[in-house]
Amino acid sequence: MDLLKTAAMSVASIVTLFLLAKLMGNKQVSQLSMFDYIVGISIGSIAAEFATELENPERTLIAMIIYAFSAYFVSVVTGKSTHARKIIIGRPLILFDKGKLYRKNFRKARIDISDFLTQCRNQGYFDLSQLRTAVFEYNGSISFLPSEQDRPLTPSDTGANPVQKEIMVNVILDGNINEKNLQMTGNNEVWLEKQLHEQGFHSAEEVFLGTVNTVDNTLSLYASDIQNDVRDPFE
Repeated sequence: MDLLKTAAMSVASIVTLFLLAKLMGNKQVSQLSMFDYIVGISIGSIAAEFATELENPERTLIAMIIYAFSAYFVSVVTGKSTHARKIIIGRPLILFDKGKLYRKNFRKARIDISDFLTQCRNQGYFDLSQLRTAVFEYNGSISFLPSEQDRPLTPSDTGANPVQKEIMVNVILDGNINEKNLQMTGNNEVWLEKQLHEQGFHSAEEVFLGTVNTVDNTLSLYASDIQNDVRDPFE
C-alpha cells in the first residue's frame, strides 16, 4: 500500500512541478537570475521530498507553492520597477571598454582576468584589440561588441539587398501530411502530390521530412531511408 501511495505521490509531484514551472515561466538555464536559480533548486528538492512524504504531504506542497509564487511575484515586481530589478536581479557591468579593463567591476562580477580571457577566446576573440566593449550580464554571461574593423561583413556593407528569408513550414513529418500547415502555405494536396511525383516520390509515406519555403513556394523533400548508415564521420 505504501508503494502505491509513493507512486501516486511521485506522479502528483511531477504534475505539480510542471504546473508551477509553467507559472514561473519558461527560461533556459543561461537566462536564469540568481534568484530564479535558488528557487528552482529549492522547488526541485522539495518536490523530491513530496514524492516520499506519506504522512503530511500537504506541508511540502504548500512550501512548493510558496516558492513558485515568490518567483512569480518577483518577476512581476522586477518587470514594473527598474530599481527593484537592479536590487534583486542585478545589472550589467562593463568589464572592458575602449581598451580599458575595469577592475572594480571585475570584483563586483566575481570574475578574474583568466576567466574573462577564456570567455573571450570561446567567442573567437584571441586579441583584446578586436573588442570594443565587453559587458557582464546579470545571468553570468558576457556580451561582446567587436570593434568596427573586426566585425563580420554584412550585406549592407557591400550595398547588397538580399531577399528576406522566412521560416520553413513543415508539411510532411515522418510520412504524414500536415494538412493545416499545407493550407497555411496556400497550397493543397493536389499541389503536394504533383510536387512529390516531380521529385521522384510516389507518396508522402516515402518522405521523412517535407518543408515549404514560403518566400518562393518551393518544396524540399528528404527521403525516409530505412537502411542504417554504418558510417560514423565523428569517430
